[in-house]
Parts: sequence; C-alpha cells; structure tokens
Amino acid sequence: QVQLVESGGGLVQAGGSLRLSCAASGRTFSYYTMGWFRQAPGKEREFVAAIRWTGDSTYGADSVKGRFTISRDNAKNTVYLQMNSLKPEDTAVYYCAAKFLDDVKGYNYWGQGTQVTVSS
Repeated sequence: QVQLVESGGGLVQAGGSLRLSCAASGRTFSYYTMGWFRQAPGKEREFVAAIRWTGDSTYGADSVKGRFTISRDNAKNTVYLQMNSLKPEDTAVYYCAAKFLDDVKGYNYWGQGTQVTVSS
C-alpha cells in the first residue's frame, strides 16, 4: 500500500502561484510514477501532470503547459506541482496519484485531495 497526503492548496488571485506537495509513504517511492489530477465542480476528474518513476520524463496537459511544473524529491518521498500564472479555470480539487513503475493499468493509489481556488 502507498499512502499519499497532499498539501499546499488554498485561495489565490488570478496570476498568482501555488506549490502543491504530495508526501508518500508505505512503499519505495522511487519505484512509482506520480501524477496530479484535478476535478472541478460538476466536471470529471482530469489529468494535469505526471513524472515517471525514473524522474527523467514529465508530462503535462495542454491546458497547463508552460504554467505548471511537476517535480519529485525521492529523498523526501515527495512530489510537487508548481503552479504559476493561475487562472480561475484552474479552480479544482487537486489529487495526487501513484502507480508502480509504468503500470499500464493506471494509477491505483490516490490522495484525499487539496482544494485550489483561483479568484478573478
């Protein structure tokens, strides 16, 4: 089992920045590909960004490219999402997720989520 705990959400004005953190425990963190997803009210959960377990590849949704950066610190068992130039449409609950190596079945460990609200 992998336990994930997100933090860093909050209320920010449009154009501002936030950094989300996700602390992992329970298994060897460096073997897990980590992702960030978000879900806005009335919408389905969507992919935001991911970083491969090797740390050498990152992926981001088109809607956040150039604004959001995902990174990981294996020594701290933590993955980060640096969010810059925030827009009201970024308002959502942000979830951290993990999958073992490059598991094609997808992410099977999820955090409880952290609220991000961007005011206009």
